[in-house]
Amino acid sequence: MTVRFGLLGAGRIGKVHAKAVASNPQAQLVAVADAFEKAAKELAGAYGCAIRTIDEIEKADDIDAVIICTPTDTHADLIERFAKAGKAIFCEKPIDLDVKRVEKCLAVVEKTGATLMVGFNRRFDPHFAAVRKAIDDGAIGDVEMVTITSRDPGAPPVDYIKRSGGIFRDMTIHDFDMARFLLGEEPVSVSAHASVLVDKKIGEAGDFDSVSVILETASGKQAVISNSRRATYGYDQRIEVHGSKGMVAAENQRPVSIEIANGKGYTRPPLHDFFMTRYTEAYANEITAFIEAMSKGKKASPSGRDGLIALSLADAALKSAKEGKMIRLKSKD
Repeated sequence: MTVRFGLLGAGRIGKVHAKAVASNPQAQLVAVADAFEKAAKELAGAYGCAIRTIDEIEKADDIDAVIICTPTDTHADLIERFAKAGKAIFCEKPIDLDVKRVEKCLAVVEKTGATLMVGFNRRFDPHFAAVRKAIDDGAIGDVEMVTITSRDPGAPPVDYIKRSGGIFRDMTIHDFDMARFLLGEEPVSVSAHASVLVDKKIGEAGDFDSVSVILETASGKQAVISNSRRATYGYDQRIEVHGSKGMVAAENQRPVSIEIANGKGYTRPPLHDFFMTRYTEAYANEITAFIEAMSKGKKASPSGRDGLIALSLADAALKSAKEGKMIRLKSKD
């Protein structure tokens, strides 16, 4: 089965997904749509696909699925449109910045029976997936504590910060999903602390750049998340899971995994510079999983509900940080 894709959005993340589709023998990139003609032309030229409008892609008989990489405030509307059009949908996180709007959108997806997958790519990273497999295999016994470190090499422009929904919805949301992926239980409480330590303009824009979060499940399992918009040493991505019988960890990855020892000591090459190179395999594996869900007629994972829960955790974390107290969560079942 070859899945024919339409790509909505030819920006940075759109290019990442275009590369993933092009590298998959079961996928074909048929068309791209973007409000900026130059971006659309560059991507279409690179991958030999057509340039079409979103309306044209919606009505096209030669497109089976769409990848939504447009601005966040368009995601829910586009999901509903393409669900009604009978297309399978892969959407970058988040579905929307408002929980009620996400719930309304997912009701449309449910009614139409559309396939929807949300882009939490880190579940598909080979290293993180291997951690989950070690847990499933019983290598560390029962999970007790999860530690997630996720720090960007530098802060995005303030104009982006203003429309991102804030660090919890834009950045920590990936870690909320990873925490759920590793804990094996749903968090029932959130405690968050947030500061502006990197750039005062981020604070002036109403956001934070340095946050710590503790999630706790009903049985007492804990996940600790550390985020920063500044890591001078590269893209810092680590996880550790402590269990009743041991521990499993995934360390930082480098483009080249070597170590040099000489009179100056031990040195290793720098880390990846950002997500585009660090998670190349994850993005490719993600598209493969989406295609498999389509071909087998099964529910895609991460699902729309996964996206809803992660957003709810982000909202709770923001409330906790602002009010200085632990937030109890309402079930999303």
